[in-house]
Amino acid sequence: MLTKRQEEVLQAIVRQYTTTGQPVGSKALVDHLAKKVSSATIRNEMAVLEHEGLVTKEHSSSGRVPSKLGYRYYVDHLLDPLSVTENDLIVIQNSLGTEYQKIDEIVSHSADLLSNLTSYTAFTLKPEQKDAHLSGFRLVPLGNQKVIAILVTDTGDVESQSFTLPRGIDTEAMEAVIRLINDQLTGLTLPEVVKRLVTDIPLQVTRYLHQPEGFLNIFDSVASRAAHERFFVGGRLNLLGFVNQQNSAAVQDLYALLDHGNNLQAILDPDDEHDISVRIGNEIADSQVLDDYSLITAKYQVDQYGEGIIAVLGPTRMPYARTIGLVDAFRRELAKRLLDHYRRYYDS
Repeated sequence: MLTKRQEEVLQAIVRQYTTTGQPVGSKALVDHLAKKVSSATIRNEMAVLEHEGLVTKEHSSSGRVPSKLGYRYYVDHLLDPLSVTENDLIVIQNSLGTEYQKIDEIVSHSADLLSNLTSYTAFTLKPEQKDAHLSGFRLVPLGNQKVIAILVTDTGDVESQSFTLPRGIDTEAMEAVIRLINDQLTGLTLPEVVKRLVTDIPLQVTRYLHQPEGFLNIFDSVASRAAHERFFVGGRLNLLGFVNQQNSAAVQDLYALLDHGNNLQAILDPDDEHDISVRIGNEIADSQVLDDYSLITAKYQVDQYGEGIIAVLGPTRMPYARTIGLVDAFRRELAKRLLDHYRRYYDS
């Protein structure tokens, strides 16, 4: 265990380094400790921190910089999240106060807003749709065998995709199948809908369509997409400021990670014990791609409508106190905004 003064020195090093980006020397810390001590005393404490692996030297004559272990100790024991400023709160509230038609619009815009607030890459995941029920399904013809499939849930979400219908499909028969689906599946949860599509619904559809696979694939695609988690990413280019752009392989690996939903789902899965969690370096993923990054992940609750996730990915040299404060304030405002949207939908 560190002594109180050693903790103060480590805390000061982290705060100085995350602010300036420059190695921190003993003279720079003299005015940043609660009790006045000499620079020689500070150097001795820095030597202890270095021996413990909490700080390192970039070269023999430089000051110290926090190691990943040092950041971990700071976050776990020394961090005091900063309250957001009144201006930050106004920006969040005003930006989330825009009128939206869909939940996806709110959550997608939130990723961009959180990225702008922090200057890092942000992720948002809308509340789980496990309890959402099917309200209706329809096809809108566009001509030349093309249609838009539209699925509506009782939470106000609208999922739509465009498709090309198989040639030779009978229009009247297709309308009969749509009525069948709405009669049989309206009111069921989306996972139940997806399950029925591989059990009894195909057999019923064959009464109208001799080869129902093409149509059922359309409906299954839209229903499955609505039922599964949806990630939105804001500020992808912000990562370029923290990666060695001369290492093209590192840049490609980083962006490949952001472009695959399964990868994102794996790294954004938060610590179930905490509403806000901080993972540093190889704590994020087994891959070395994120070794020099930190990920702050937060849950937000939208009453009975489910739980969502927001996250910020930035360099290990991030101002943790301010960033965590922003994430905490943002998740609370986002939850309020989404709850207002759900209630307005139900009251309408």
